[in-house]
Amino acid sequence: MLEFENVSKSYWTGTRRKVILDQVSFRVEIGRSLGILAPNGTGKTTLINMMAGLEKPDEGEIRRGCKISFPLGFMGGVVSRVSAMENSRYIAKLYGMDPDYVEAYCRWLCNLGEYFDQPIGTYSSGMRARFSFALMLALDFDIYLIDEGMPSTTDVEFNRKAGAILKERLRTTTIVIVSHQAATLEKFARSAAVLMNGKLHMFDTLEEAKQLYDYETQG
Repeated sequence: MLEFENVSKSYWTGTRRKVILDQVSFRVEIGRSLGILAPNGTGKTTLINMMAGLEKPDEGEIRRGCKISFPLGFMGGVVSRVSAMENSRYIAKLYGMDPDYVEAYCRWLCNLGEYFDQPIGTYSSGMRARFSFALMLALDFDIYLIDEGMPSTTDVEFNRKAGAILKERLRTTTIVIVSHQAATLEKFARSAAVLMNGKLHMFDTLEEAKQLYDYETQG
């Protein structure tokens, strides 16, 4: 499971302190995917990065009792001056997986052709997104993190293959996805939460979360 206990996070914008989380506590259980609704600018990406361990809280504790993915689209662990082949093999070793398998899986899913053996720094944003998504699916995680603000790909064939794999993963893994649109969450989660004004309001169903979200955002 993934658990936040009395977690606070804020930033100084230069004119004021922007509060992302204010003494927030919640738990994500394995097997119960969670969708989080949040208006733009409220800290969706920061929250996902904290779940992944990429950002630390100002106060409180984050406990990770399972294997949690990097956020979909996150390229911080990828070295741009080397190829997707070299990156996939190196990251596979970091996660204790077979480099041959991870390389072959990414090569098949990305379908980048000769570019797979060229430096990632030469890739378009769409190609980088395809590699990041393939790498996340190649590795074995208990919880997958998806931020709607991450780069997307317009490659139809890749979207078809990756979407089918992600749908299959939902049967055995857990997904946490943040978005400002309820429709984005419907494919992945039944339980939901609303992030607003530094507080995270948890609900058993997405429909309940939508009612609060619509009331707060539409007046």
